[in-house]
Amino acid sequence: MTGSVWTDWSRSFGLEVPILNAPMGGVAGGALASAVTKAGGLGMVGIGSAGTVEFLRHQTSIPRDEGRRFGVGLIAWALERDPGLLDAAIDSGPVLISVSFGDGWSWAEQVRDAGITTATQIYDVETARRAVDAGVDVLVASGSEGGGHGEHRTGSLVLLQEVLDAVSVPVLAAGGVATHRGLAAVLAAGAAGAWLGTPFATCPESLATDTVRALMVEAGSGDTACTGVFDLALGYPWPARYDERVLRNDLTDRWGGTEDDLTADAGARTALARAIEETDAAVAVVDAGQGVGLVTAVRPAAVVVDELVSGAASLLSVWAHRKGPAAPGR
Repeated sequence: MTGSVWTDWSRSFGLEVPILNAPMGGVAGGALASAVTKAGGLGMVGIGSAGTVEFLRHQTSIPRDEGRRFGVGLIAWALERDPGLLDAAIDSGPVLISVSFGDGWSWAEQVRDAGITTATQIYDVETARRAVDAGVDVLVASGSEGGGHGEHRTGSLVLLQEVLDAVSVPVLAAGGVATHRGLAAVLAAGAAGAWLGTPFATCPESLATDTVRALMVEAGSGDTACTGVFDLALGYPWPARYDERVLRNDLTDRWGGTEDDLTADAGARTALARAIEETDAAVAVVDAGQGVGLVTAVRPAAVVVDELVSGAASLLSVWAHRKGPAAPGR
């Protein structure tokens, strides 16, 4: 690594660099988590909509057996369906557990009692304050640019500024951070670190298929859409306010904006679910943020981390050492 950056939080948390991979369900498995941690950040294992205790145990065993630190990301409504997920996550030995996409943080006390740092994704200042009052240790300010599920309402940089002004706990920036420029920007703004999804989804260590990686590499920043039709078709009980940012395809173009119709039409949901199961790239469901246009190649996680950090260090160093007289007034 030709240059390095750190924050007070990343250093105190034992990280070489202030980077975490987002715990993307079905994509962020144990191999990716281990690779990100090996590169100096913190690798997160994601337990998504269809995640099970068995899957969690298997995936977390990969970084653990390699002696690497890792975190686990869970979905609040999935814990209500299967409380054993939280117990299994704690038993796996992570240093951080995030639980997101819900209105309560009763889980936080159990996680803290186990000596594990707690985190949650938030989308507005009010929720940030409530999470801190409930004892959550770290917040992830998730902006509308981010891929996958979330409340796609406020841009990342605006949300980050608002939350940093409102709370005193560490805040990680998520959404739209895809290159060293984005990393430098959020660190300069005061983020404790960056929580990145799309740049790591394309890594060979992720659980994504080669087809999904190719679609993401070929996509542009304008090729995403926010929808709830896939969750309706697959029967995942996501609260309506959490839609899903995905790559646009034939299905999003055909079914986008029809959530109410799908809710009332079981036949249409069945047909859509059948189409989703196809391997045709034209109907693949690919979670991706607007930063996908900045991801132009499949690269190992170590290379992604190195380019993010060395580039951000260079940019921040230039500004830190910039000298000279002020520009003359007019």
